[in-house]
Amino acid sequence: MPDGSREFGRNPGRPERQPSLNVLGTTLESCSLAPLTGFFRNGCCDTGPQDGGCHTVCAIMDADFLGFSAAAGNDLSTPRPEYGFPGLKAGDRWCLCAPRWQDALEAGHAPRVVLAASHLGALAYCKLDDLIAAAIDTSH
Repeated sequence: MPDGSREFGRNPGRPERQPSLNVLGTTLESCSLAPLTGFFRNGCCDTGPQDGGCHTVCAIMDADFLGFSAAAGNDLSTPRPEYGFPGLKAGDRWCLCAPRWQDALEAGHAPRVVLAASHLGALAYCKLDDLIAAAIDTSH
């Protein structure tokens, strides 16, 4: 799976991390700070080896998707304070697992996406054309 980051080093043994890339090949933009999203809870749909779910698609929640997700056993609407999870509502942006977004697409319930804030790693599970078709930021 592509991780969307590149490392290089001016000093051998001390690589510097370049910014992560989005599905368009440009620098990954923030998805949401309120609610705070991302596998690393940094507002970005960044990923790494420890992100087994590939939380890379910046999606805009809607009632249809939230209902679909709950029916599939992943209730994203109910707050879970013990995990620091506020619960989501229509209009919230959230970093979804790319395989789950693909499942929702195939079932006809995929939410809209923000291409500039969706990590390159999503392309291991989702076709770029499908993401573009669901995008709100089509000017890219």
